Amino acid sequence: MRFSKASIFGGIVFAGDLFFWHLAILKTTVANATFFATMAPLFVVLIVWLVLRQQVSRGTFMGLALCLLGGAALIGQSLQADPARIEGDLYGVATAFFFGLYFLAASRARKTAGAARVTFEAGLITSAILLVIALLFDTRVIPQTAQGIAALLAMSYVSHAGGQGLLAIALGRLPAVFSSLVIFLEAIAAAVFGWAILGEELTLIQSLGGALILFGIWTARPKVPKADALDE
Repeated sequence: MRFSKASIFGGIVFAGDLFFWHLAILKTTVANATFFATMAPLFVVLIVWLVLRQQVSRGTFMGLALCLLGGAALIGQSLQADPARIEGDLYGVATAFFFGLYFLAASRARKTAGAARVTFEAGLITSAILLVIALLFDTRVIPQTAQGIAALLAMSYVSHAGGQGLLAIALGRLPAVFSSLVIFLEAIAAAVFGWAILGEELTLIQSLGGALILFGIWTARPKVPKADALDE
């Protein structure tokens, strides 16, 4: 089986995404790391618009702005501006940049391959790179407890196979720019799970932030051509 160049590139940049994401968590607060990581759509839009020279609709820019405002409202109260954590914050920005590249690579790969194959090929490349990194940072790679094994299985089959697999399906049917905005739903999910499981109170500002994100995604949705709408 021959891997496509897009899948290989996707695996490389996704390894960069995960590498810097974990560094960000170690070097700054979880709130800061999460906020900066959700800026991936900003890089997707900028790369598509400024580098690839593709047209980006006004609705997409408006939707992106609304999502950024909503994300700031959801997480902003927990953000901490601390010069001592600037390194971790920059790692969070790097996470967003690499994840943005992954969106574009996976979208390109889906033009010639199915979602399962793209997820498998990119995942295999990512796993090989991260194994080398793990061995360089820590000689203990295999989980030592049942809890560690359970966490590894959950990340493998739920987060990666499930999450990235569904993302690959979406990227085969929707533009990468719009699909990337869905990453903002992570902030909503984190807030809802924190409220439902951990009993964390949701403020009015956070609730409005979640509503802004949903409205931003709706605003940026791909428009159906009038001819197609009439046919339906």
